[in-house]
Amino acid sequence: MDIASSYNTFTLTVENSVAHLQFSRPEKLNSMNLDFWREFPAAIAALSMSDDLRVLVISAQGPHFCAGMDLEVFQSPDKFPMGKDKARVSEAMRRFVMQLQQVFTDIEQLRVPVLTAIQGGCIGGALDLVAASDMRYCTKDAFFTIKEVALGITADLGTLQRLPSILPQGIVRELAYTGRNFSAAEADKFGLVNQVFATQEAMLDGVLQIASQIAAHSPLAVTGSKEMLNYSRDHGVDDSLKYMATWQSGMLCLEETMKIMQAQRQRKAPVLDPLRKVTGLFAE
Repeated sequence: MDIASSYNTFTLTVENSVAHLQFSRPEKLNSMNLDFWREFPAAIAALSMSDDLRVLVISAQGPHFCAGMDLEVFQSPDKFPMGKDKARVSEAMRRFVMQLQQVFTDIEQLRVPVLTAIQGGCIGGALDLVAASDMRYCTKDAFFTIKEVALGITADLGTLQRLPSILPQGIVRELAYTGRNFSAAEADKFGLVNQVFATQEAMLDGVLQIASQIAAHSPLAVTGSKEMLNYSRDHGVDDSLKYMATWQSGMLCLEETMKIMQAQRQRKAPVLDPLRKVTGLFAE
């Protein structure tokens, strides 16, 4: 898999079917500037078309994961819909916000698991991002903040929609209304993160090890698990069971199951086919 590495806001590498996207602007607290909003969705789109990607890990360089939206975005009025026709400006603004929301929804809809490794501050838009990931891990010095309320803004890129399915309602509302820091200890206690590590190095080692464990399994079974978990979160048990039955009727690969069982008997790692590569419509 060949993914261009000429990004200004992060580095992206792929090894053994595990992609590692690492924010690389520590001097700016890895804030989400205009380049980020151009580059990040392009990178996720490229990863989504891979025929061998099995896991994506998102981490960051420096003492903080991400400080959220860079001030340069707010200071670029030409990027925001403006004009005298309030109705048309409002319609354009709605579409603009939905375009930003889709950037993080793309993580949620990526057909492979997405793991986020968080140290220091995870603020504002960064919390929108990690809320859309499958699993979150952090260092003991990490903290999470719904910062938008302190700026006179209602958080609008997914935090208020996704966190209530992860954290207790009362906790989410407290964070949304107060804008206070939510510590790593609290994140661990209430289940926002899977594990807390002592250091950033230990966290990266641990998360990449978990990613490798996931990558060793059937990519068809893993992507099916993600599809079912996302669907079940948003639907009732009866509908989810019916969707599961429909999925299994078309996606169950008994030949692969037999291959895995044979490899286990031989105490070997099975050689499993990747998912089919995704291409553009009618691409050559």
